[in-house]
Amino acid sequence: MTQAYQQTPQGKIDSGFGYRSTADEVLAGIDLSGKLALVTGGYSGLGLETTRALVKAGTHVVVPARRPDTAREALASIENVEVDELDLSDLDSVRAFAQRFLDSGRSIDLAILNAGIMACPETRVGPGWELQFATNHLGHYTLINLLWPALKANGGARVVATSSTGHHFSPIRWDNLNFEGNYHKFEAYGQSKTANSLFAVELDRLGAEHGVRAFAVHPGGIMTPLQRHMPKEEMIALKWIGEDGETVNEAFKTPEQGAATQVWAATSPQLEGKGGVYCEDCNIAEPFHPDKRAVGVKDYAIDPEQAERLWKLSAELTGADLSKS
Repeated sequence: MTQAYQQTPQGKIDSGFGYRSTADEVLAGIDLSGKLALVTGGYSGLGLETTRALVKAGTHVVVPARRPDTAREALASIENVEVDELDLSDLDSVRAFAQRFLDSGRSIDLAILNAGIMACPETRVGPGWELQFATNHLGHYTLINLLWPALKANGGARVVATSSTGHHFSPIRWDNLNFEGNYHKFEAYGQSKTANSLFAVELDRLGAEHGVRAFAVHPGGIMTPLQRHMPKEEMIALKWIGEDGETVNEAFKTPEQGAATQVWAATSPQLEGKGGVYCEDCNIAEPFHPDKRAVGVKDYAIDPEQAERLWKLSAELTGADLSKS
């Protein structure tokens, strides 16, 4: 008998962790032996730290990578990891990876959708999709929909979508999703991060009765290869790095700290029975308030109606829809 879905309140709990907590600290005392985790982009930046921490806690980690040889080299010193090829901007690649995984007959306990791109030059993929929306949202949307049998197979799973405070830059641009004629790299990035959050809201609603719960997370400001499309002059102007072009703003987190919130959302016993919320600093985030501009989640990023609308649109664009299965 299906239980009625109850949306988790968007507000802080007593997690015991905070801004500077690390992934290892979050996982202290948690035994993940026998669990299988999928971590997209789990070979670079905070994804690498997420993989390392999960393996240390006993997890077998599958890392789908656009550059599998590079991934294998980065992960060579970490045991219990396997690498496979996946280009999130190419839905044929997504379908091929998903089929290979399903053919293995395994279930997924944790899925951390960590891979992403930011502030890239205007680029089109597929039928003219803007690259950041296609990679950060549509690729992950399709992946999870295709892997649905593996996610619900073992009594459920947790799915963590890596969003960002960058969602403050833009809601979903329903009238011009692909920024045709007026591309702005940060607004396009912001739209994709809003989409990540809305995806978690609707996935949680659809998946709760199957034991699949979903969360969106802001990992924090971290200096990683995510900034590869940004010139140093731009990062200096934003005060992300110092005038010397090297010193990182002390407000930024380390990769170990940046990995903490997504690992916490994926594993914390405190979140049992919860889902569909946006998290930051190893806690459920508060709603955005104008007096605290750099934190909190904007209403449009957790709105259930917009989440359902985006899901239906994504299904139309990709042809994947677990809600019909």
